[in-house]
Amino acid sequence: VQLQAYGGGLVQPGGSLRLSCAASGFAFSRFSLGWVRQAPGKEIEWVSAIKAADGTTYYADSVKGRFTISRDNAKNTLYLQMSGLKPSDTARYYCTTYDRGPYHDVDSYNRRGQGTQVTVSS
Repeated sequence: VQLQAYGGGLVQPGGSLRLSCAASGFAFSRFSLGWVRQAPGKEIEWVSAIKAADGTTYYADSVKGRFTISRDNAKNTLYLQMSGLKPSDTARYYCTTYDRGPYHDVDSYNRRGQGTQVTVSS
């Protein structure tokens, strides 16, 4: 299983970025997926999830209305469109596969790639 996240970078407050996650080694379309993030010195935080069955999406309150998760099963790729970025969004972002349990719980996810760094600063 490989989950290769990319698309991070340095962006000014209020800016936008689109993260992508190229997946391989498993039946991508059959798995619900998510994004989690970890800021320096902080606990890992769940950000968003998308169900395999019907594409239902879920968001943490801190990103709701600013971030959009999506997937392209034909390309085995997961996306996270981020807009209205804030310094508090600065973190390393990881794509992850859902295992079981509440979608908003980081412990419900079991595989994670190396992540991509997002830094929001002027």
